[in-house]
Amino acid sequence: MGKYCTTLTITLLFSTCAIFAQPKNYIKWVNPFIGTERMGHTFPGATVPFGAVQLSPDTDTIPYSSNGKYNPDVYKYCAGYQYGDSTIVGFSHTHFSGTGHSDLGDILVMPTVGKLYLNPGTASNTNTGYRSKFSHSNEFAEPNYYRVKLLDYNILAELTTTTRVGLHRYTFPETDSAHIIIDLVHGIYNYPEKNVWTFIRVENDTLITGYRQTSGWARTRTVYFAITFSKPFKTYGIINGDKLIYKGFWRKFNQNTNFPENAGREIRCHFDFSTANHEQILLKVALSPVSTSGAVENLNAEAPGWDFDAIKNKGQEQWNDELGKIEVETLTDSDKVNFYTSMYHAFLSPTIYMDTDRKYRGLDQNIYTATNFDNYTTFSLWDTYRALHPLFNIIQPKRNVDMVKSMLAHYSQSVHGMLPIWSHYANENWCMIGYHAVSVIADAAVKGNDGFDLPYALMACVQSAKNNWYDGLGYYRELGYVPEDISGSSVSKTLEYAYDDWCIAQLAKKLNREDIYNEFISRSNNFQNVFDKSIGFMRPRLSNGSFKTSFNVLSTHGQGFIEGNSWNYSLYVPHNPDALVSMLGGKKQLRTYLDTLFTMHLPDEYFSETEDITRDGLIGNYVHGNEPSHHVPYLYNWTDNPWKTQYWVRTICNLMYQPKPDGLSGNDDCGQMSAWYIFSALGFYPVAPASPNYAIGSPLVTKATIKLENGKTLIISTQNQAKNNVYVQKVLLNGKPYSSYFLNHNDIASGGEITFIMGDKPKKLK
Repeated sequence: MGKYCTTLTITLLFSTCAIFAQPKNYIKWVNPFIGTERMGHTFPGATVPFGAVQLSPDTDTIPYSSNGKYNPDVYKYCAGYQYGDSTIVGFSHTHFSGTGHSDLGDILVMPTVGKLYLNPGTASNTNTGYRSKFSHSNEFAEPNYYRVKLLDYNILAELTTTTRVGLHRYTFPETDSAHIIIDLVHGIYNYPEKNVWTFIRVENDTLITGYRQTSGWARTRTVYFAITFSKPFKTYGIINGDKLIYKGFWRKFNQNTNFPENAGREIRCHFDFSTANHEQILLKVALSPVSTSGAVENLNAEAPGWDFDAIKNKGQEQWNDELGKIEVETLTDSDKVNFYTSMYHAFLSPTIYMDTDRKYRGLDQNIYTATNFDNYTTFSLWDTYRALHPLFNIIQPKRNVDMVKSMLAHYSQSVHGMLPIWSHYANENWCMIGYHAVSVIADAAVKGNDGFDLPYALMACVQSAKNNWYDGLGYYRELGYVPEDISGSSVSKTLEYAYDDWCIAQLAKKLNREDIYNEFISRSNNFQNVFDKSIGFMRPRLSNGSFKTSFNVLSTHGQGFIEGNSWNYSLYVPHNPDALVSMLGGKKQLRTYLDTLFTMHLPDEYFSETEDITRDGLIGNYVHGNEPSHHVPYLYNWTDNPWKTQYWVRTICNLMYQPKPDGLSGNDDCGQMSAWYIFSALGFYPVAPASPNYAIGSPLVTKATIKLENGKTLIISTQNQAKNNVYVQKVLLNGKPYSSYFLNHNDIASGGEITFIMGDKPKKLK
């Protein structure tokens, strides 16, 4: 009896330990539908962290031009999906998350039954094409899994992924006319020219290969693919435009009976099956930037079998590992959903861009091997330098180093001698302003995340900042500002160049290059050259040195600014707020300026037809939906009322981030909006990346445990946390009183504990 009891006790003990050892389920707090309605431009489909495949439904695509004019509806479909739509065109394998520009949507797959259509048809009448109606009541999404019922066909569609492979599982009704459509014409960004070229090759009755080359936002972008079916198809057909190339049974090639490959601009094809009721047909779609053989190798390496649930579960384990880097406790479930969905969105891009053998296509369209780093693409740097990459320096430092190495590889392949501006899929789009790769590089280096060639990186930064041909940069170097009569958005460019120059100076200082430091710290003061003291605002100057006479500080159109007006951009001196205070006349004057910004009313006449998007995220004239304002709430820390930062940060968190499809106040912009929320919910923010300092705000969490890659743990805890207790009464750093409104990066990277004691009334830290 004693032996039995001992054995039972040990068994129960191990069983109990096993129960407590189960990993926490963070993915249950992620809602991929947040941001899919209106302007968030996120997608709900399946992907793994930083995955090369983003397999998601497309509800529509809108041609870029209509009767030769810009069609504003094209802006709605940057991610291919709008929550308010009621039809699905199909499931494509590449998507941007939260961008303000569209591209991708490669290799559309759509299962159907009955009459065969090889055109998508219209949303108003799904009987005219292969698209189908759907209902949100029959739709479900979580990290690395998406499911929907296609109502027109009674087909259940399920999607999951590996890094480079999308896996589809379709449950069909009983029919002898089941079809799987492969549409190589479909794309999210439909220029009139459409595809440059597409190619498809039917290798056998379960495998097809090919590529799709497009000229859209990226002027030459090539995606290779390999598609394999779990069941041999009985017939197939290929059309090129309106021309039927082949329709019939699969058989070994015979030029008199079939033609198993074709190339052209508008290729669509179908693969036909007979199915029993509830029979499942699976297909795997592997992508490669290099070749069809690379796609086949990716498929074999990452998804050799057909166990859909195993692949789904493995991807979800990856998500749990990544989301678990920060474990939070919050006052409400809604706050926790907002936090972990923000973490999810922050880890969607940049994306892996290389095959499993580490080969990738370079900017010069040649093939390279990433020997000592993982190569990434999708760098929306005008957005992500502000908070996303600084966040990575805390919780994804190794990945961020690889991203820097990817940027340096881009530079080495550039005939222009430039670091990336906005790049994806071996292309430079030259979108937005500044040369903000230098911010990402300098921020990583200054914070000790410097596992890359620092002298080479400094050279790349300096060269990028000395290209006279780039976007008014030559005039900036000559005059100390960009003249509006020569280069539009001139004030925004001048201010952002000045900040980037300061970043280069910080990198030079780290490397003891006093000559470069002196040159660029001087250039970083160029913001003063566009400040008009007579009106107290930043103002465009002309090439003759005079200020632009016809000028309105509230207007967003043609006044020298981009995604903002003079009220917004006059605060864009993130690297030198003390100088901003001085220019405005003192701390009190800066506080008055900020108070007015947050409470003023913008008349309708200041919005043009194409700028209505700037209405999203407005609090007064503060525009949270546009990135140039993201540091602004934290500027109260440089005034005589620093607690107003705490009030406005908490207000923005509650107003602009909500757990519903239209819960984002603007484009998530490849994770920048989400990174702002993550930082702000934790209680601090990087006002000037490349500085080791963070400005303190108002933590939203009750507790956060940050697991650092160096093995240390940082705990952020709050006392007296409540909905109305937004004001920081006291800060403790490792148990000792801390009187500064700024944290140092070493305070974060060293681990330990930061305690915020909260209250419902403002109080200065002592």
